[in-house]
Amino acid sequence: MTMKFTTIIPILLLALVDIGYKPNPVPKKMHDFIVIAHRGDHTVYPENTLEGYAMAAKNEADYVEIDLRTTSDNQLVSMHDGSVNRMTNGKGLIKDLTLQQIEALKVNARSSTDTATYRVPTFEQILKLCRNKIHIYIDFKEADATATLTMLKQYHMEKQVLVYINKPSQYTDWRKTDPSMPLMLSLPDSVKSTVSLQSFLNKYQPDVLDGDYSDYTTDMVALAKAGGLQVWPDAQGPKEGPAVWDKAISIGLTGLQTDNPHALVQYLKSKGLR
Repeated sequence: MTMKFTTIIPILLLALVDIGYKPNPVPKKMHDFIVIAHRGDHTVYPENTLEGYAMAAKNEADYVEIDLRTTSDNQLVSMHDGSVNRMTNGKGLIKDLTLQQIEALKVNARSSTDTATYRVPTFEQILKLCRNKIHIYIDFKEADATATLTMLKQYHMEKQVLVYINKPSQYTDWRKTDPSMPLMLSLPDSVKSTVSLQSFLNKYQPDVLDGDYSDYTTDMVALAKAGGLQVWPDAQGPKEGPAVWDKAISIGLTGLQTDNPHALVQYLKSKGLR
């Protein structure tokens, strides 16, 4: 009986937590446990391609994560790296290349036996593909908030996205441009407990939390949830699989970013979580 009370009391205390602000709501949930396809589903197709994003939607992921960058002529495209060197048959920085130059490039296939042609997708192409099919997690690498929002509104998709912030100036720009946009921040290395998490939340007021799943404890997840925050960290990495997913679920997480969206969805179904 004593053990029950010692377990219940901290939970009751967390229910009374006031984090000092009301987080912006995330896009309407399609499932109780959220699956975010890191750079699309690149188990078969190359990362950050329309084919990989379409596969993620087909395999029932809730979000595709894209990496938004700006060309020299102010067009928005998705590529993780700042240069095209690793992923294409070209060379150079995206910020120094025109959209026409980037569209002429071929994205490297995952296998030498794959003879299909893949291209670097534009933001507009991604919006057309994903609208009313799958949400978009925008990793805001190098882009303009106003230009991004304008295109989102053009396709009536401003309520179908969230934005991951990489630096303070991006946070400031988005809060000015669209105060209602859900912004995601990673935990800094200094946040290791509920006390330091509370301080971080008070100072930066994120709407969604990211980071590595191992950055979190059960109490930290409970604190965030009590404040109305979603916690959807990264599971991707060499060790990702059922052991990692089991651990994430055991500490109360209800969303993960993954390199294996189809496998994670099937695992969740086997656990009765989808």
